[in-house]
Amino acid sequence: MIDNMPLNFDRESRKPTIMKIGIEIFIWAAQIAAVIFLAYFIVYYCIEKTNVIGSSMEKTLFAGDPIIIDKFSYRLTDPKRFDVIVFKQGGDEHSYYNIKRIIGLPGETVIIKDGIIYINGEILEDIVNVDEMANYGLAAEEILLEDNEYFVLGDNRNYSEDSRFASIGNITRDEIIGKAVIRLSPFNFVSKLNLKNPTGSDKK
Repeated sequence: MIDNMPLNFDRESRKPTIMKIGIEIFIWAAQIAAVIFLAYFIVYYCIEKTNVIGSSMEKTLFAGDPIIIDKFSYRLTDPKRFDVIVFKQGGDEHSYYNIKRIIGLPGETVIIKDGIIYINGEILEDIVNVDEMANYGLAAEEILLEDNEYFVLGDNRNYSEDSRFASIGNITRDEIIGKAVIRLSPFNFVSKLNLKNPTGSDKK
């Protein structure tokens, strides 16, 4: 004799609902994970916001100016002369970002004489408005850059601690965080700031 087993229709009817809720939770968790991963990828590999510290880049960038760093481009191409770069030295994660302009490229020689910058013996014409330097520091004698080294200067030449001084020296490729591309307030592209033009006035 076969007993008729009672069926639990309530439990059976709840199965699709429980499965649906489980799928929705999974999708929700996957979306959160994707957003976290994307945010991490953008901040670590693509862009980052920071603020200018100090006056060494005046009249291009001023203390407190919020800027965007392009951290991705230099993964594809090498830094170029006159790029405004953001770098951090010594591998100390707590040290602050430094911002300077590239003057000398790997393999070049740099020397400053009578207020004039010479690259490989040729006069370098500045693209930005700067005051004549009073202190040439280490660059009073010819500096030969290694294959991964860059010579940088602040645009505020007489109030900048940069590659002219042993405390900074030449910047190595792996110390470069990225390129300063945008000043957020007031908004402008960093590459458009404080440029020389034929009349000698500033571009704002």
